[in-house]
Amino acid sequence: MLPNLILWSHALAALLFGMLALLAARASELPRAIRVNFAAALVLTGLWALAVAGIGTEDPVTLVMEGARNLAWLSVMLVIHRWGGARFLTLPVAYGMVALVVVLQIILQLLATGSQSEAAGVGLMRTALLMRALAAAGGLVLLYGLSTGLGRSGLRLPMTAIGALWLIDVNLSAVRYLSGQAPQEFQAMRGFALALLAGVIALAFHRSGGRELRVSRKATLHSLSALGLLGYVLMMVVGNSVLAAIGGVHARLLQTAFVFGASAAILTLMSSTWLRAWMRVMLTKHLFQHRYDYRVEWARFTETLGRPQGGAPLAERVAKAIADLTESPAGMLLIAGDEGLERAAGWNWPADGSAPEPAGALARHLSDTGRVLELDAVRAGTAEAMDAQAIPAWMLDLPDAWVLVPLPHLGQLVGVILLARPPLGRALDWEDFDLLKIAGRQVASYLAEARATEALLEAQRFDEFNRRFAFILHDLKNLVSQLSLVARNAERHADNPEFRADMVATLQESAARMNDLLGRLAQRQPTPAGAPRPVDLAAVVRTMAEARRAQHPVLAEVPEPVRAVADAARLEQLLGHLVQNAIDASAPDAPVLLRVGHVEEMALVEVIDQGRGMSPAFVRDRLFKPFVSSKPNGFGIGAYEANQLAQAMGGRIEVMSREGQGSTFRVLLPRVRQASMEEAA
Repeated sequence: MLPNLILWSHALAALLFGMLALLAARASELPRAIRVNFAAALVLTGLWALAVAGIGTEDPVTLVMEGARNLAWLSVMLVIHRWGGARFLTLPVAYGMVALVVVLQIILQLLATGSQSEAAGVGLMRTALLMRALAAAGGLVLLYGLSTGLGRSGLRLPMTAIGALWLIDVNLSAVRYLSGQAPQEFQAMRGFALALLAGVIALAFHRSGGRELRVSRKATLHSLSALGLLGYVLMMVVGNSVLAAIGGVHARLLQTAFVFGASAAILTLMSSTWLRAWMRVMLTKHLFQHRYDYRVEWARFTETLGRPQGGAPLAERVAKAIADLTESPAGMLLIAGDEGLERAAGWNWPADGSAPEPAGALARHLSDTGRVLELDAVRAGTAEAMDAQAIPAWMLDLPDAWVLVPLPHLGQLVGVILLARPPLGRALDWEDFDLLKIAGRQVASYLAEARATEALLEAQRFDEFNRRFAFILHDLKNLVSQLSLVARNAERHADNPEFRADMVATLQESAARMNDLLGRLAQRQPTPAGAPRPVDLAAVVRTMAEARRAQHPVLAEVPEPVRAVADAARLEQLLGHLVQNAIDASAPDAPVLLRVGHVEEMALVEVIDQGRGMSPAFVRDRLFKPFVSSKPNGFGIGAYEANQLAQAMGGRIEVMSREGQGSTFRVLLPRVRQASMEEAA
């Protein structure tokens, strides 16, 4: 298994380095000397990897190819060093000394492989391994001096790959020197590491060619985590190999203790919140130009604000969205009120049960300046005097209080977010200030929009209440008119038993309707319409005529039974408006006629009066408009509500009127056919 891995991993590395040599030769953006030396070094590295795969690590040809590879990479580094402007006299001497060590290493290895004496061969090989490790260490030292002068040039990435190659040589030499042999596991891993380094160099050429390839922070951190895991595995292998070589009879016990102790130590370190935060800060500081990955941060920020998790209210989501930007474990939202900043909600912030005093001075200061304030600077006495004077004492007494983020919107302070100190406390820099200011404005717009929405809903509730009150006031006016007519008729017909019975019925109906009006006025939501069902129009019309008989002569004409699909209560309310309007428009002795019929697929109820009538322009433009009436004391609500009720039941109202000759209101509703009635029966 392992020999096959060694073979295929080094063969893959040889193929990749050969392809890289062609790519380097065509990299016209590099100086010719660097391009030629780079191509030569890549070719020799590929040939060495191919020799390892084909004839083995200890073959003299492989040893010579390895030395030639190291000399080629030293040549590349020297050319780049001179290209970077280094001209001091000791530079060729330093490279020459490392190259001399490489040559001596090759000679010693060849002598060791050709020695007839086993003891002499072992001694020469151990000396050669020390020379190899010394040459690799020298290469790393020279590379460090080179990398400090490269700045942000496109050669930093390939130089990093070269450094990794030297580091592999140092480790392998150390392991082989201590254990007496090169473990096959290490050789297989070296092949895959070479293939990975080839990919890194290819990436460097890709970027230097003007085609920028950006690797996300998440991918970078995951890659570093994988490398850290690989390093941990290598440490385990090296440690166990060394203990096996020097432990003697206690090797097994020492290996067990080493694995257990190392595992416990790494688990303890990784479980530390402070250490994880420190590692993120260090990696971000040294690997990336900016502290934040703004695309990721803003996507998370808007996701937290826009979609609540577990039904969290907006105030908590706002505090969490700001706290996540700085990895703060908690946040508190303070809303600007009449007396100052008052606590509104908190995310992970413990409530002590006491309400802090409103911070009026702080609200005015932040409204004027819009600055992000660090409380640690105020505690240390390094903040500006105006900042220190504005922050209330109760806020400074909170041990976890760290930063204040104002939330301005259209020149006004909506609120403030108080952030708790993260696991790794630090001072804010310009990038933190800019991001928190932008996020504060965005959060303020969400809060202002929420306030506007609440105000709109409140206005809609008042509008609905006013609308309902207008309808109820109109119905109440109709009841007053009805009772007034009953009172006037009672003076003339009080001795008539039939009139008294009608009067009692009218009074009972009026009381019931007034109770219904009070109930409608007290409802928080509009009364939903009932389910449409077949309604006998003849019964509704006759009941309406009998109820109004004590008030005014109302006649019912029902030539045939007709049923309509409607809500009975809404239909009665609709006809009540039309009948009352007809009564108001008619003379005391002029009857109002209610006629039932049908027109094709529609059921019909006609309300006919002999009153003043209306002009065609009034019927067309103003009749069904709210608050428009032809009566001197009218509210202009009855016809409008009647039309709304008819449309809600799938019908309509048609009007025929002539001034001085009366009006006819035709209520058309969906009709229930006789066949359908018989089938239902």
